[in-house]
Amino acid sequence: MDVPRLRLLAHNVRSLWNVGSFFRTCDAMGVERIYLSGYTGTPPRKEITKTAIGAEEIVQWEKVTDPADAVRELKTEGWRIVSLEITPASNDIRSLDSEQDVLLIVGHELTGVPDDLLALSDEVVRIPMLGKKESLNVAVAVGMALFHLRGQSPTGGPSHSTEPRTSTRRRSHRRPDSADR
Repeated sequence: MDVPRLRLLAHNVRSLWNVGSFFRTCDAMGVERIYLSGYTGTPPRKEITKTAIGAEEIVQWEKVTDPADAVRELKTEGWRIVSLEITPASNDIRSLDSEQDVLLIVGHELTGVPDDLLALSDEVVRIPMLGKKESLNVAVAVGMALFHLRGQSPTGGPSHSTEPRTSTRRRSHRRPDSADR
């Protein structure tokens, strides 16, 4: 069985650092494309690069003028549309089980996913919160949601590989000697 594909649609996300984090997380989770809509920033921007650390040059992305049109097109291609949002009707993300290709939608840091995109969603999910705060930073929430969705795949690994990659980079913690100054 093929590994389900993942895509992300970020609508009206105001922080460029969050957008950069999306790119880095999407690379780590094998997301094949990011759709950026509304006033969500796009590369090249130094703020995006600061958190993406080059992932914005690896992960495919496109700026879409009408996110609802993009969602409808993916629905006709058989994609499952899942919005990450806190609503009275949203389901715990842990109940989400999908072997289908999934488009994950996230929205503005404060106002969330707009109603027109929620209406197009096959499912609306939330991350359960155990503390006093009601929500997470959108970039953190995307990471948690993608990790959950990737864990639903038959291999549990990224779509472009069945083997997880690990970093081989070593960090030096030595004191600089006089030659380094």
